[in-house]
Amino acid sequence: MSRLLVIDNYDSFTWNLVQMFMGRGLSIEVHRNDRLSVSEAFDMSPDLILVSPGPGDPGDAGISMEIIRRFADKVPLLGVCLGMQCLNEVFGGETVRAGLPMHGKTSDIYHDNRGLFAGLPLPFPAARYHSLAVRPGAGTLEALTVSARTKDQVIMGLSHREYPLHGVQFHPESFLTPQGFIIIDNFLRMGA
Repeated sequence: MSRLLVIDNYDSFTWNLVQMFMGRGLSIEVHRNDRLSVSEAFDMSPDLILVSPGPGDPGDAGISMEIIRRFADKVPLLGVCLGMQCLNEVFGGETVRAGLPMHGKTSDIYHDNRGLFAGLPLPFPAARYHSLAVRPGAGTLEALTVSARTKDQVIMGLSHREYPLHGVQFHPESFLTPQGFIIIDNFLRMGA
């Protein structure tokens, strides 16, 4: 049985995401971002890691960025919303105030039809709940590729060029993202 480690960034959406993984043959452990050490995470021997949404910015995400750094070349990892912002910052990017706050709004997502986005319509609708956005740094795009954007070019997906690390700014668990389960299925296949 595959083991999923969930880093909970104190967000109510975390449990909606966890529910999307239930019933899929996984052992799921959820730990708050300030209640777990890196060595404890390694002792769990996770096969997959989910870094959840949360309030604030990556500086408020406890152990999330250290987990991404330490597991980058070892375990498939998915960062959602704040989790994607953490992924971006680990590889040299910035988190900045978005042009417009997008809380409970739907946008069309244009994507590369690979990895997390394989088999999804182009575009597909997704729920956004954020007032911050990622801005890749000078060296970020050497490590990460932009895998999804909105029509107005706000980055909605990042993937590492070498490691199985992925992030989405939108919320795949929301009822406003009807194809969100495809993203979860694609992520699970990466850890199979």
